[in-house]
Formats: sequence, structure tokens, C-alpha cells
Amino acid sequence: MTVATTADLEAQDTRRLERYRRVTYRSFLCAALGFIAPGLAGTAAAYDDGHIGVPVAVLAVVGLGLMSWFYMRLVRAGLEGGASRRELVASGAVTAALSLMLFAQPLFSVVPVFWVSAVVLSPMSRRRIAELCLGTGAAAGIIGSAGTKHLYPDGDLPWYALVPIMVAVYTGMCGLIAFVNRYQRRMWDLHQETHAARDALARLAVTEERLRFSRDLHDLLGHSLSLIAVKSELAMRLADADPARAGAEMADVQRAARDALREVRAAVHGYRAVELDAELAGVRAVLEAAGVRCDAGAVPDGLPPEVRSVLAWVIREGATNVIKHSEARHCAVALTAYGGSVVLEMRNDGVRGDAGPGAAAGSGLTGLAERAVVLGGEITADRHGRDGFLLRAVVPLPRPEPDGPSAATAAEPRPEPAEPAEPAEPAAAAGRSGR
Repeated sequence: MTVATTADLEAQDTRRLERYRRVTYRSFLCAALGFIAPGLAGTAAAYDDGHIGVPVAVLAVVGLGLMSWFYMRLVRAGLEGGASRRELVASGAVTAALSLMLFAQPLFSVVPVFWVSAVVLSPMSRRRIAELCLGTGAAAGIIGSAGTKHLYPDGDLPWYALVPIMVAVYTGMCGLIAFVNRYQRRMWDLHQETHAARDALARLAVTEERLRFSRDLHDLLGHSLSLIAVKSELAMRLADADPARAGAEMADVQRAARDALREVRAAVHGYRAVELDAELAGVRAVLEAAGVRCDAGAVPDGLPPEVRSVLAWVIREGATNVIKHSEARHCAVALTAYGGSVVLEMRNDGVRGDAGPGAAAGSGLTGLAERAVVLGGEITADRHGRDGFLLRAVVPLPRPEPDGPSAATAAEPRPEPAEPAEPAEPAAAAGRSGR
């Protein structure tokens, strides 16, 4: 039976984290179109209107390309720990230069806002974010007000009345985009912290299991090996002086060694044994660690040991298949006893395309079917719904022994009748018919 190891779970968790990092990074790159497209459109419109010539248009396109490169570096550096001061200053200078294009086309007003959206991805305090938004809003507001008066000199508002409005608008836009990007950055940090916590929990579980095994091994063999060493040394000293006593001591050594061997075998059997309750709890922890929400019902009372063992193996193999052969987000385990049988149903979503009736049965499910057949049960595994999968095990429960009053009466020895044997035959027949 194939079992998912800790290394498999760690590799899957690492792939999931890397996938989320790529998705986050690409989402910011897609957002970069929010200033590239308006910048190119604004450059073309300003050139067509005669506000700029060919050299300025070329410089604007080069500046947009340079700004895009800085934007990608700021986003990547922000997700990986933080951008350097040199990158912040250089990208800020390019942003200020592009903001001067507001004298030619208002569409360039998005450039400073997007620069702030990339800068705030680096770790910084709330006070520094507020100062960044206020400073950028003030600079962009002043340049925007001057550019507006330059493009529309016949406007109703004077420049000194337009500046506060533009500063407030730019500052509000910077604050809003900073809040959104900081929230997304926080989600990325939470994914990293979850990945680190899972790794720490896995290492802690391995450490605790090693400590438990070493403690049990010491308790089992410490006394026995000490007794064997003392008895052997005593037998060596008595070998010449008292051979009979030495033989008795060696007999004790042999008996202690056999007892120790029996205890070790019992301990190993206990480690290898599969218990339903422990397996259910372990599988739930493994699935939760792999990012699969697991809902497990209660185990019915009074299940025989052999039935519990088979169901435990089914749960283990089912969890292995969920982790290795699906992209599940939810798994439900239900155990129900009715009709003289116990039914285990394990459902999960996220089934891949190769799972289904036509897929070849794996060795794990074949082994489960063989285990269930021994007890007269059966295993079924098939798709359930659009992207679900259902693993179902039905194991019959052994019938209870008859425990009625007639059976107890029939089992009791009858006293010898005082009358002849003929009258006793009907009573005996009646006793037999009552069983």
C-alpha cells in the first residue's frame, strides 16, 4: 500500500506556496496595465494635439518602459522582503519625471498612484505609509493643478483653489490603493506564516515521536539488559567455584533475554498496529496540514477489533489517495452502523480527470478489497457528482451469541426426574422447542 510520506506532504505544500506566489506576482503585473495603457494613450493623444513633439513622445515612451521595469522590481522585492532605498529613489525620480507629462495630457495622473501601490508592498509602518501617500498626493496635486491650468486656462477655478482639491483627490487615491495592496500583501504573509507553521508542526511531531520511542525503548530494555549484564558477570565469577550456581544464573540470563525479546516484539506490534480512533485523528491532522478541510464523524461503539482494523486501513488509504491523486479542498468521513453492518463513506472534491470507472484500480484499493472480503465486506470507489469521489466500505458485524432465558435454561443440567422417563420426554421436547 502506497503511503504519503512527510516529504511528499512538504513538497506538495511547497508547490502550493510557490503557485500562490506566482499568482500574486502575476496579478500585480496585470495591474501594471493600469498605468501603461493610459500612459501610451496619453502620449499618442498629446502628440496628436500638438502639445508635445517627437523627442518628448519618445522620452515619454522610454520613461513608461523604465517605470514598468521599476514597478516589476518593486513588486518582486516587496514580496520577497523589501525594496532597497536606491530602487525607491530611482523609481521615484522616474515617476516625478513622468508626472510632468500632466502638462500635456491628464491621463498621466495614474502614474504616481501606481508607484505608491508598488512601494507600499515593502515592509513599512502605518505612519510611513501615511507620509508616503500625503507627500505623493501633495506633489502630484500641485503638478496636476498646474497642468490643468496650462491645458485649460479658461477654467472657472483659480489655481490656488484647485490645488487643495487636487491634493485631496490624489492623496485619497493613494491611500485607497495602498490599503488594497497592503491587504493583499498581508494575505501573502499569512500564506508564508502558514507554510512555516506547518513545517514546524511536522518537525515537532517527528521529534515527539522519536522521544516517545526512545522513552519506551529505554523502559522496556533498560532493566532487562542491566539484569542480564549483572547475572552474566556473576555467572562468570562462579563458573569455577560453583558451577551449579553459575548455571542457575545463566538460566536466569536466558529467561531475562527471552522476556526482553517478547516485550520488544509486543512494543513493535503496538507501533505497527492500526487503531481506528488513532488513525482517524491522524488522517484528519494530515489532511488539515495538506490544506484539506476534514470533517470526521464519531466512531460507533462496540465495533469488534478486526472490523476496526479494516476500517482504519480504509481511512488511511483513502487519505493517501486524497492527497496524492486529487486537488481536494474538503473531505468528509462518516461511519454509520445499521442493518448488521458498519458503513464507512469517505467523500472528497477536486477529483482529477483520470479518476473514474475506467481508471485502473491501484494496488492500495485492491489490498483494501482483499482485507474486506476476509470479513465478508466490500469496497467501492467511484466518482460522486461533478468533481467528487466516494470511497465506500461495507463490513458486516458478527452476530451476537444467543442470550435468552430459554437458552440459559436449556444449558443448565436437569435434575434426575423422580417419575419414570416417559413423562419427562414432553418437558424435554418443550425445552428444546423453546431454544
